[in-house]
This record gives sequence, structure tokens and C-alpha cells, in this order.
Amino acid sequence: MSDAVTVKFFRRTLIASGAALALFAGFAAVPALMSRPAGAQEIQPSAVAPPNGAPMSFADLIDRVRPAVVSITARQSPNAAQAEAPEGLPPGFEEFFRGRPGRPGAAPAVSLGSGFFINESGLVVTNHHVIEGAEEITIRTSDGRDLPADLVGSDQATDLALLRVRGGGRFPFVTFDASRHVRVGDWVVAVGNPFGLDGTATAGIVSAIGRRDAGSSAYVDYLQIDAPINRGNSGGPTFDLNGNVIGVNSAIFSPTGGSVGIGFAIPSETANAIVNQLQQSGRVTRGWIGVSIQGLDEDLARSLGLDGPQGALIGNVVSDGPAARAGLQQGDVILALDGQRIEDSRDLTQRVGAIAVGRAARVEVMRNGQRRTLQLRVAERPSEQVLASTTPRPNATPEPDNNQGGVAQSSLGLSVRPLAAEDRARYQLAASETGLVITSVEPASDAAEKGIRAGDVILQAGGRTVRTPQELGTAADAARRAGRPLLLQIEGRGGRRFVATDVSE
Repeated sequence: MSDAVTVKFFRRTLIASGAALALFAGFAAVPALMSRPAGAQEIQPSAVAPPNGAPMSFADLIDRVRPAVVSITARQSPNAAQAEAPEGLPPGFEEFFRGRPGRPGAAPAVSLGSGFFINESGLVVTNHHVIEGAEEITIRTSDGRDLPADLVGSDQATDLALLRVRGGGRFPFVTFDASRHVRVGDWVVAVGNPFGLDGTATAGIVSAIGRRDAGSSAYVDYLQIDAPINRGNSGGPTFDLNGNVIGVNSAIFSPTGGSVGIGFAIPSETANAIVNQLQQSGRVTRGWIGVSIQGLDEDLARSLGLDGPQGALIGNVVSDGPAARAGLQQGDVILALDGQRIEDSRDLTQRVGAIAVGRAARVEVMRNGQRRTLQLRVAERPSEQVLASTTPRPNATPEPDNNQGGVAQSSLGLSVRPLAAEDRARYQLAASETGLVITSVEPASDAAEKGIRAGDVILQAGGRTVRTPQELGTAADAARRAGRPLLLQIEGRGGRRFVATDVSE
């Protein structure tokens, strides 16, 4: 049978089957009609009431708030690069940050985002990464007007920016929620400019509150929502059912490149505090004590004699900073600030940042198993550029040590040799610094599991500097007798850090 005949055959078969089905349905309906009891009435569908607290429609809310939401176009110079994802973002969290680097002679780079008016004179809130490096900013209102805008100020640490419409005017606006009443499961509505589609509205619920594992900011505990948001929603508002702004959209998790129902917003209380500072002075000031800190895990806490992983471990002290002048040292664990317990390194960063510049603060630390209290005066946090220049940078990845001899430390599962002059140059160590180069690590050891590799340098063991393999062995014996892991300060991949490794018999 030819293809043409086959098609004709199936076409006739389908038509015939359809006719037969209709005929069968007709005959099947007759008995039903004939058997309907006298006086019976057809049941009509009735309106179904929504569950308690759930709206039947978001239309009235969206009609009310949409005029305050704007689209933002930011043009960079042709050779400028658009905002890139901040370092430290978990995989899949970069969708709102992707940029396209400029090329000499190329057209100007363009960034698209969302924002919203917060007063009638034309102040607009958006994300820092939307307008970063922009030479020209244009706001498109909900009624289609394109208006030039100027940057009032921005804060990279929280990814917030404040704009002002050039020439002012009178605009519909919305306000931040001030009651902190948001709960997991509450309805939310997001309005913005995803993929350039102005005025797009989506709805969902609050999925989580206080997310610390999203984004890269130590100053933001994010609000997670499942209202679909995509690239272009950056800087747009998330509303509660009363029309209050409860969050500013900032990041999404997206393995696919589109919305998968996991979005993150800067909570209104955080955004409002930052916006107020930007409005008053065009910049944000935060407290700073001049330390780099490291989180604690169970092993690190045990090696330091702590009951649990509570507090923040000082990994480095900035010379002549507030902490250095107060006498804080590497290896100290900050347990409390002004009498308030410090839960972890992020908690310390947020609490210090909230202290007024110039104010005295009381810091309680654990050092060598003993608690002590120190007084310091909080300084202003420098810019990110200045901080980058004062924070020790990770050295180049060390080459594995070819000297496989070394002295074996069987209790630690590694071998070491004394630091040589060429090692100082390679690791950029000061002349006064001593240590041991790791020549080999047993693959099945706890040290290997903790990320210690051949070529790394041990600077301290058990809170003391080490110069010889014998000193390292003595520190390991002391840790074993105390029944705790050995605290090592390591210089190598990823920079300088503390590691707690088990000591075997």
C-alpha cells in the first residue's frame, strides 16, 4: 500500500470512527434522558469559596501596585563589562548576575532590570548589579514613559541601589512592610520585567525565611519565594496581599536558566534600612573591627576546647586595625560582642556592621582554653577595593613537594620537612614566619579528607609555631592525651586557614 493510500485509509478510518463514536454516544444518552425521574432538576455549578486567607483573584492587588513598578535600562560604555556573579555563589545562583563583557568597538553593553517607586517625587529602588558601571540609566514607567534617572547611591554588599528620576515629578509609589509579619506559606505577588516583558505579575508563597545559604552577602538573610521570577526581575518588588513590599528580588537558583520556583529576595527590613542610608548620604557605613574570620565545625570546636561550634574563629588580624590595637590575635574565638552571644561568623559580621562607627565595644574571646574580655573601638568598614588590598590573598597553588623523604608523622598520616628559603619566596612568607612543608599525605587519612595536600605548609600546631618535625609530633601527642583533634594553621590552597585533624594512636 502506497503512502498516499495509507493516509487516505487512515483518514477514512478516523472519520468513520468519529461518526460511530458520535452515534454510540447519541444512543447511550437516550436511555438516560428517558429514565430521568419526574420532577428531577439538573444540578447547576455553584461558586466555590476560596480557602481561608486565599484570594480568589489577585487582580485588585495587581491593579493597585503595578503603576509603581518600573523597568530599568542601564547602558555601560562599549568597553565596560556588565556585572558578573559575585564570588562564592553556589552553583545555579548566578542567573541574575550574568553579564556580557564589552569588546573594543562593540555596541554599548545593556543591562535590563526592574525597580519600584518609594515616594511620589521619583525615588526608585533596584539592585546594585542592575546599574553597576552604568553611564546612562533610563526608567520606563507602567504607562510607557521613558525617563532619565540618576544614581543616588548603591551598596554592593547587599546588592541594593537607589535612583532618582531626573527632574522629579509625581509618581505612584509603594512602601516597605514594617511589621515583619511574613510567615512561611504566606501568599506573595512579584511584579517586574522578566526577559523585557514589562509589568509581568506572578504569584506564589513564601518558601523560607532567613536563608543564609543563598547569594553571597553576609549582610542579608534572604526571603525565599516560589512566585516565578526570571532574569529581568532583578530589583523588582515582592508584595504581600496588602500591597506592602516585603522583599526586593535579587537572585534565583536556576540549573535550567529559567524559573524553577526558587527565588530569593532581600527582606524589607534590610532593604529599608539600606535605602534610608542611601537617601540620606548616598552611601552606606558599617562597623568594622579589622579581622578575617572563619566558621567553626565540630572538629575545630573540639580542638579549641569548646563545647560546640559556637563563635567565630579569627584567621587573620589586620595590622593597626581596631582588633589589633585591642590585642586580638589569630586563633582567638570571638564568643560574645557587647554581652550578646555570637552564633557563627556570619552573625559576628552582621552585628559588627550594625555598630555605630566610633563606638566602643566589648569583645569576649577564648584563647588557649581561657576566656578573656577586651575593649575595642569600632571603625568604619573600608570599601571592598580597600579590603581586598588588606586581606591576604591566596597564594598560587603550590607544586607538590618532590622531596618524598620528609619525616613521617604517623599519628597525623603525613610527612613533613623544615621550611627552606625557596619556600618562603614561593609562599610569600615573612622572614619571621616558621613552618613545615608537607611532603606527602596518606590518601585514607583524616588530614586528606580535610583537604590538606602535599605542598601545603603547617605554620602552627596546637596554637604554637612549629619549626621542626619533633615540635609537630609533640603537639600531636598533647592533643591525643587531651582527647581532641589537633588544630593546625595551614598555608596553601585557598589561602591561610585553620584545620582540625584527628590524631591516631
